[in-house]
Parts: sequence; structure tokens; C-alpha cells
Amino acid sequence: MSEAPQPTAAAAKPTSARVLPALILAMLAFSVVQTAVVPILPGLAVELKVSGSDITWLMTANLLSAAVLTPLLGRFGDLRGRKPMLLVSLAGLVLGSGLAVCTHSFGLLVVARVLQGAGGGVLPLAISIVRDELPRRKVTAGVAAISASMGVGSGLGLVATGLLLEHWNYKSIFWMGLIFGLLAVLLVILRVPTDPVVDKNGGADPLGALTLAGWLSALLIAVSRGNEWGWTSTRTLGLFAVAAVVALLWLLVESKVSHPLVDLKMMARPAVAFTNISGLLIGFGMYGSFLVISNFAQTPEKLTHYGFTATVLHAGIMLLPSAIGSMVAAPLGALLIARRGPRLPLVLGGLLGAVAMVYLALRHDAEFDIYFASAVFGLGVGLAYAAMPAYINGAVPAEQSGIANGMNAVLRTVGGAVGTAVMGAILTGDTLKLPIPVHLPTLNAYQHAFWVAGAMCLVAAVVPFAIRATKPPTEQPAPQPALTKTDA
Repeated sequence: MSEAPQPTAAAAKPTSARVLPALILAMLAFSVVQTAVVPILPGLAVELKVSGSDITWLMTANLLSAAVLTPLLGRFGDLRGRKPMLLVSLAGLVLGSGLAVCTHSFGLLVVARVLQGAGGGVLPLAISIVRDELPRRKVTAGVAAISASMGVGSGLGLVATGLLLEHWNYKSIFWMGLIFGLLAVLLVILRVPTDPVVDKNGGADPLGALTLAGWLSALLIAVSRGNEWGWTSTRTLGLFAVAAVVALLWLLVESKVSHPLVDLKMMARPAVAFTNISGLLIGFGMYGSFLVISNFAQTPEKLTHYGFTATVLHAGIMLLPSAIGSMVAAPLGALLIARRGPRLPLVLGGLLGAVAMVYLALRHDAEFDIYFASAVFGLGVGLAYAAMPAYINGAVPAEQSGIANGMNAVLRTVGGAVGTAVMGAILTGDTLKLPIPVHLPTLNAYQHAFWVAGAMCLVAAVVPFAIRATKPPTEQPAPQPALTKTDA
């Protein structure tokens, strides 16, 4: 299926130079905020006087909030306009950052991370705005730039955390998020036009939203806490069972209501379904690899005879090439999509991710190995993230692009949560016996983690072959001028 006609005349569309910077900054703001706390969790546990297991709620709460709110904000964007919902998404990020700056309470800091999770709505909303507002010839490049910004922001967030901690305390991390968020809000207000695509025939689906939030919450809490509680514990298995039951109820609700939150027929289209599977697997690899590489780099070499005794800043710099790789991937992915369609960059993305992880499983003695693998992996993630919206936007009408891209973002988040949990289980399942209270993973544990991440990326490279080949976007017929909202 080709893309739905754009709802405004090409001549009336703003230039990408006006709209894109605001949307890219919004995406960078969320991705930086989401990952910046990862390296400081152990220090925060000491600072806030909470256990190492409890402090992980700062990540779990954010992932859970993003997973639940992303599709909701995407759908409300389809129904009520993308720009207003984008501002709501950024407002949550700003309010959460402001609360985190003002409080020393662990409980309120968890609430702040929940509010920051609203920023997850930026991705589907920004992609929909690009599709609606930019000239067709610039849509592919614009979507690729926004998608790749997620990988760029994640890498930059790790480096920025190290830099800030070298001179200030952990509050500076949240100040960074607050400043980024406020700048993004200002740019969106000034430079993003009010979008004309509103699904007036759609409607709210409160029961669908409630059941979606229910099964996602149960699943992510079980996955995130499984290492601590035990994967066969009553709590973990009970939450998995609740997730399965509520997911079935959600499917039943969405198949019966007249205006579902998620159109199951749309989600079942091969271009959407298999792209979502790839998103899940790439998310697994990206978040999992960040955890493993960061821990490996910070391992004290004198005690373990591997690792680099890196500081938080040094470990972040070692992951900086991943951000650079994602930046390079945006224009490269757009070029490949325009010439060959989205399959090639999605396949290359998975292959490059697999190559990077296999390389680290075999070679990890020099810092160059980390820098090289990080760059290759970032390039792969950027290519894959650029290709996914191209597949989805080519398969769904404009009025469903928000929820369709939102569900893809949700599955990336779920994949990231699963990847982090699996990598954590691998690393804690095989530790060294040392005369210190800290349990450090063996070298074999790290190698196994790299192999698992590589295998997931390899599967992600194979999945796109199940999707029927589509024509590159440049070959699609141009839209008719001056279409009305009802025509769209």
C-alpha cells in the first residue's frame, strides 16, 4: 500500500530547515533524558540511601511510562492534532525534570521519571508531523533524521552524564533534561505549524487504553524485576500470567469496538508486523549492548584482568562513536531508502549490529575494540531506525501514522527492557570469587552477553525478507494539490 495523500498542497508546506530542527531537538531531549541516569544509578543508590535493587525503579518507571504513554499520545495526535500532543509530551518531560531538580526524595524522583516518560510520545508525533508537513521528496530524509536522533541522543546522554559528574553532582543531569526540554518546547511553539491531519471520524477507546496499559505494565515490571525476584518466583510468574490474560482481553476489546485505539488489521499487515518484530530485536540489542559495554569498560582491570577501569565519563566517551555512527546513518539511510526501498537499510542495520557484537565477543583487549564496535553498532542502529518508519508509513494511511509508529516505539522499548534484563541475568549468573563485597561478572559472562546480542541483531536482519518488497518512496505518484481534510 502506498502512502496516503498529503492533506495540504505542496506549495503550502514549510521547509524542512524550519520544522526539522525543532523535531530533532525534541527527540534528542527525550533520548538524552531516558539514558542519562543509567551510569549514575549505583551512585544515586548511595546518595539517596536506597538499595541497589530499589534504585533500578528510576529506569523501570521511565520505561514503563514511555511504553504506556507513547501509543496513547500517538493516537491522540491522530485524533486531535500532532502539535498539541507533541507539546503535551514535552510538557511531561519538562515537569518531570523540574521535579527531579527540586526534590531529594527517592519516591518523588520515581514520580519525576514517570513524568519524563511522557517524552516517549515525541517519536511517533514527530514522524507524523514530518509526513504531514514536509514536501514528499524530503519526508524520507526527515523521518530518517528523527529516528536516528534516538540513537544519537542515547550515546550523547551517556557522555554528557560523565562530563557533568566530573564538575557537579547528580542534580546537573536533571538540569540538563530541563534545559533541553524547555528549548524543545520553545522551538516547537515557534517553528512547527498546526497540522491539518485530524482523524475526525475516529473516537476515544478508554477500555482499550486501560487494557493496553495493564498488560504492558505487568510485562515490563516482570521483565525489569525478574533478576531480583527470581524468574521462577511467584511474583514474576504471576505478573507474566496477568500480562498474558490482560493482553488477550485487550485484543478482544480492540477487535470489537468501533473506534479501536489500535487497529489490529493495520498491525497485522506484514510491513507493520515484521517491522515491529525488527524493532523489538534492535531495541533488545541497543539497550542491552549499552549496559554490557558500559559495565565492561568500568571493570577494574587489576582485579579481573579484563576491562579498562574506566570512569563514568571515560565509559561514556567509549560509547560516543555509537552516536556518531547514528548521525552518519541518517542521511545514508535516507539515500538507500530513496534508491532501493527500506529493506536494504533495515537488513544492513541488523547485520552491522551483529558484526559489532560478534567482534566484541572475539576481540575486547584494547580500547580501540570498544570504539570500533561502538561505531559499527551505532551505524547499524541508525540505519534500522531510519528504515522502520519508512516501512510503516508506506503501509498505513496518514490518520493512523501516529498510533502505528507509536506501537513500533513501544516494541523498541519492550525490547530494550527485555534486553537489559537478559543481559543483567547473564552477567550476574556467572561472577568471579573475589575478596570484595562486589560481584563482578566473569569474562565468559561478558562474551556470552555479546553473542546473545549479536544473535538478536542477526535475526532482526533476516526478518525484513518476510516483507514483500515495496517501491522506493521517490517512485510513488505525487499527491494531488490542495486536498481537503475530508479528502485525506
